[in-house]
Amino acid sequence: MNPYSQVLTRCNGSESTGSTRKRLQSRAFLQPRPDTKMGHLSNTQIHNVNVKSQRILISPAELKARVTVTEELFDFVARSRLQIQHVLDREDPRIMVVLGPCSIHDVEAALDYASRLKALSETVSDALLLVMRVYFEKPRTTVGWKGLINDPFLNDTFEIEVGLERGRKLLRDVLAMGLPTATEALDPITPQYLQDLICWSAIGARTTESQTHREMASGLSSPVGIKNGTDGGLDVAINALQSVSKTHRFLGINSDGKVSVFETRGNAHGHIVLRGGNSGPNYSKGHIAECEEALLNAGLATNIMVDCSHANSEKNPALQSTVARDVAAQIVVGNRSIVGIMLESNLEAGSQSISKDSTALRYGVSITDGCISWATTEALVCELAESLRAPLKQRAHLANARQS
Repeated sequence: MNPYSQVLTRCNGSESTGSTRKRLQSRAFLQPRPDTKMGHLSNTQIHNVNVKSQRILISPAELKARVTVTEELFDFVARSRLQIQHVLDREDPRIMVVLGPCSIHDVEAALDYASRLKALSETVSDALLLVMRVYFEKPRTTVGWKGLINDPFLNDTFEIEVGLERGRKLLRDVLAMGLPTATEALDPITPQYLQDLICWSAIGARTTESQTHREMASGLSSPVGIKNGTDGGLDVAINALQSVSKTHRFLGINSDGKVSVFETRGNAHGHIVLRGGNSGPNYSKGHIAECEEALLNAGLATNIMVDCSHANSEKNPALQSTVARDVAAQIVVGNRSIVGIMLESNLEAGSQSISKDSTALRYGVSITDGCISWATTEALVCELAESLRAPLKQRAHLANARQS
């Protein structure tokens, strides 16, 4: 007789209530099952219970050997990061503009966009430092397409190794055109595969509060923008900036794909990115002043980037131009804390849903957030450069005067 039956027998004489029987029956799962040995559960019953399958992934070192990059391109990455640092340190008076598709799903269209952006960057380089968005990972509120790395064929086959290879090749080709690259650091393992080809990184609104992402950002080799939380408040981002600037120790994988303990130096070039929130936009003069005060009170540099999309444009991509012009006007009248803006831009305006037939997708149209068209982008960037040239020269003069 097993222990459960013995207990029931003892209880039948003194407390044979239904509640007692139910209570004991609810504990029956604790007894050894017939398919166990020596009373111990087999490994398959307690380990990876909800894991359907596992696949060994190519290591970062193997991917880098497969997708080779020249020393000249690595030098360009280093110079581009330094240029961004100089903007943040006020050694370069230009405004940084991070722009490009909300997410990359078509490599050919991305390269088409990059070639146009490179030509544009040369005409505005005296006022604006253009950095191309090359976003491969998409955070989802519930479910949905998670980006080129996760699902490169847009059909839920999740060929991640193919996605990583396509992503690394695209970054290499964009850099070869002479364009700095930007991305969102979402998965904590991905940077080992791609970060050496990234000039600027972002931590998104959904992950700003995550300890894992703060630790990761503290070790990223590129400057990193920290977005305010989805509620629109500043506290989460400011706490993140303080954390990102400090040393951390955490688990990750090294270039050979082995689990390792990382100790970081802290990222000295973290800065806040205002993207609005549930309470509405947060790019106005009053919002900027509030952010400046909060940064100063926290002992942080007053470096502010404004994301012209998301809640700041009320999820209407056409309003990005309005936001950008407002921010530029603040710089024209003397603001010195705004160091950059972000734009979601593609070859064509708007967005489209993913089709079962990927060949039916319209070329150059986003499959995630809606974007402004290339024509709108080009006109807006040229307008911003024209309006900011004189004020930025004055900003540089004031900075030089303070240094002397």
